[in-house]
Amino acid sequence: MLLLTATAGWLASQSRSERARFVRHNSSNVHHMEVGKWYTLFTSGLVVDGVPAWAGIAAVAVVLGLAEWRWGAVRAGAVFVFGHLGATLLTEGAMWVMLSTRIPGALSHARDVGISYGLVATGACLLALGPVPLRRYGLPALTLALATAWAVDQELADAGHLIALGLGVLASRSPWLRQRTPVTA
Repeated sequence: MLLLTATAGWLASQSRSERARFVRHNSSNVHHMEVGKWYTLFTSGLVVDGVPAWAGIAAVAVVLGLAEWRWGAVRAGAVFVFGHLGATLLTEGAMWVMLSTRIPGALSHARDVGISYGLVATGACLLALGPVPLRRYGLPALTLALATAWAVDQELADAGHLIALGLGVLASRSPWLRQRTPVTA
C-alpha cells in the first residue's frame, strides 16, 4: 500500500508527458518481455490506471484489508501477486502466440499496467471463500460485470480481468487459504 501510494503521489507530481513515459516504460507487454525487461511484471502493478488514484488505492485498501484480516498479510499478498503475475503472463503469453503465428490484432507494445489483475483475483478469491450468498450471487455478478466489460470494449485488460477472476477462484481451492489463521490482538 505504501509503495502504491508513493508511486501515485510521485506520478501526480509529474507532467503529463512524464507520466505517459513512465507508464510506457513500466508496461508489462510482449516487447518488454522479449528484450528482458522482466521487472515490468512487478512495476506495472504499482500504477493506478483507468481510475482516479484515490479510488484505486481505496479499492486495494479495502480488498487487501479484508484478505489480510481473513488470511493474514502473507497469504493476502500472495493471492494479489499470484493474480497480478498470473494474469499478466497469460495475457501477454496469448499476445506473444498471436504475434508468433501472425494472427491479426496482436500488439507487441500494448499498454498493460495497473493494480486491477491482483485486485480482481483477490476479490474473486474472497468471494469464492465467503459465505454462501457471496459465492452464489457475488461471484456470478462479478463474472457478469467483467464479461460484459470485455464484450463491450474487447481490450487486453478486460480479458486479463477474466483470467484474474479465474485465478482467484483457483487460488480459493488451495488448502493454504482454506485454513483459518488465528487473529491476534
